[in-house]
Amino acid sequence: MVNIVLHEPEIPANTGNIGRTCVATGSVLHLIEPLGFRISDKMLKRAGLDYWDKLDVRVYEDFNDFLDKNPGAKIYMATTKSKKTYADVSYEDGCYIMFGKESAGIPEELLLQYPETSVRIPMSPEIRSLNLSNSVAIMLYEALRQQGFKELQLEGQLHRHEW
Repeated sequence: MVNIVLHEPEIPANTGNIGRTCVATGSVLHLIEPLGFRISDKMLKRAGLDYWDKLDVRVYEDFNDFLDKNPGAKIYMATTKSKKTYADVSYEDGCYIMFGKESAGIPEELLLQYPETSVRIPMSPEIRSLNLSNSVAIMLYEALRQQGFKELQLEGQLHRHEW
């Protein structure tokens, strides 16, 4: 299992999409305040569709509250500022992958506390960053791939035909 942490997310649709991805993968979503929306926001629920009630979501007052309630958490910091890529590390079962707010990312003061576990997604230098929900999906599925996609359905079925 992988935990996804959003540090001060601003856009409800992104968080809704990420919530849906967490439900699909059996991941827990951790939200660190302040949030740029209310949990009851219709855009949040619309993006999460009818899966929001199935989501294990936990909200924290700030980063210190998160650390207090998750002692010993192995945290990978997703940032465009890292020298290592997300594929350069091995993700442990129960690890946490943290993403920053859409407009600014994770504060550099926090990144400096996690130099060995700060990772980036390679991309063209022409752009600043990827969409938050896309970034979460890329890194989450790499972590799950490394863990053998435990407890996830690996085979699909056709509706009217057989393979």
